[in-house]
Amino acid sequence: MATLFENGSDKIFKEISLAKPSEKIIDQIRTMIREGQLKPGDKLPPERKLVEQFGVGRGHVRDALKKLEFYGILKTFPQNGTVVSGLGVRALEGLISNVLQIEDPDFHSLVETRLMLEVKAVSLAAERRTDEDLIQISNALSEFGKKVEMEDPGVEEDLMFHLKIAEASKNSVLRSLSMIIFPDMVKYSQKLDICGDGRFRQSLTEHHEILEYIRAKDPEKAAIAMRLHLSDMLDNGSV
Repeated sequence: MATLFENGSDKIFKEISLAKPSEKIIDQIRTMIREGQLKPGDKLPPERKLVEQFGVGRGHVRDALKKLEFYGILKTFPQNGTVVSGLGVRALEGLISNVLQIEDPDFHSLVETRLMLEVKAVSLAAERRTDEDLIQISNALSEFGKKVEMEDPGVEEDLMFHLKIAEASKNSVLRSLSMIIFPDMVKYSQKLDICGDGRFRQSLTEHHEILEYIRAKDPEKAAIAMRLHLSDMLDNGSV
């Protein structure tokens, strides 16, 4: 009786991928949501307690919380802590699945879609932004700037800046659509090394320009600046 290896196949088993501690934290939160132990609006324990309960380093906990907040699954409020988003259970599970494992889409199509969404979002943000929105966008830009200073592309910090603009648009559909495609944008920006040529430094300058047009409540110039910003990325990403 012939074995599988004798039939010409020298590799029949799939490579095992060990999950990172942060991924295990995300997966555990998904299970708790599915089983009703965590409901939308529930408050999470302080970071110190989470470190103790998960039994991992603070960095792993922060990485997991940062990802979950980035994708809108968690929300952090100053002085009030971190709570589960008000989205329904099915929506939350779907978003967490995207964080853990994302299908391989066409990057060029992703950027094209993002371009259409964000040009409109920044235009609305320039019209509707509040002083609090400006603070949130400025803070996101500051975090991106810190990464750039360390010669780090800061992909997630970059996209957080754009997400805050979508929030400032006061259009919940635009924000939700952005949240759907941003996980894939993070994955493919890193995989294709879009900012590997140091373009993240140019992006920082462009971000500052976009913010100034939002601050000045100039939707037309904000839209033009965003289109130039992402069109350049589209050209680089399609090479």
